[in-house]
Amino acid sequence: MADSKLKDVLAAATALLREAGVDSPALSAQLFAEKVFRLTRIALITEQDKAVDADLVPEFYKLVKRRASGEPAAYILGVKEFYGLEFKVGPGVLIPRPETEEIVEKVQDVFTSDDEFFFADFGTGSGILAVTVAKLFPKAKGIAVDLSAEALTIARQNAQLHGVADRVQFVLADFNEPILADSRFDLLLANPPYLCEAELSEISPEVADFEPVSALVSGPDGDEDIKGSAPRIGEALKKGGTVFMEIGYLQGQVAHDIFDSCADFSDCVEVHKDLSGHDRIVVAKKR
Repeated sequence: MADSKLKDVLAAATALLREAGVDSPALSAQLFAEKVFRLTRIALITEQDKAVDADLVPEFYKLVKRRASGEPAAYILGVKEFYGLEFKVGPGVLIPRPETEEIVEKVQDVFTSDDEFFFADFGTGSGILAVTVAKLFPKAKGIAVDLSAEALTIARQNAQLHGVADRVQFVLADFNEPILADSRFDLLLANPPYLCEAELSEISPEVADFEPVSALVSGPDGDEDIKGSAPRIGEALKKGGTVFMEIGYLQGQVAHDIFDSCADFSDCVEVHKDLSGHDRIVVAKKR
């Protein structure tokens, strides 16, 4: 392997991953090469004919084999990008999805970068929403809630990584309980579990087998956390405050009805679609 060129190592890894049936085999191979061989994205493209360090090849293939087993690339690398920022991730948290970035865009439609406001993040996970909002809005302060101590450890690390740890407080609690019932928040963000139990057997094995089930499934019908948190959100928000909640693509009507049935949000509820045209975000304003 002393004379192995980068292009040959990448081709072999891509073939192995393709045969294993994982998603985006070429991209995974490239990401592992960047990490192990310490290459920039430009070097990965321009140095294809250069020989790689033979001593590092076993480490590279160790990562490839983990990916071939179905383990998500983000867990193997320990990081995932969200809204242009790099976040630490691990098996104790969901891997950030691009759909969730649309919540951040909606917050930017409501507030300017100079605004001072107080927000809460229900089900913060790795802290992607709380940390990103705090990063984009330097005068904002927030409280991020999760039931997983492991998730909060990672979220705190991400807050420190992006320099917002002094403006985001992380709280171990169940957001379906009245923990923030003081009507003082201008904004509430929520990305609760929303799969039903039956859907767990239908999703990709690398999600079902590796990502935390407690962050994926919300009871037999997938709506227990929407039902449980809607009244709590009403109690937490100021009058005129807004909630943005991510939901499953089949939950638009159900989620709308749940929020609309709360006196705090009656007739002030909308369901917005994502870029794929699926119901994805409940937007409700407290009366």
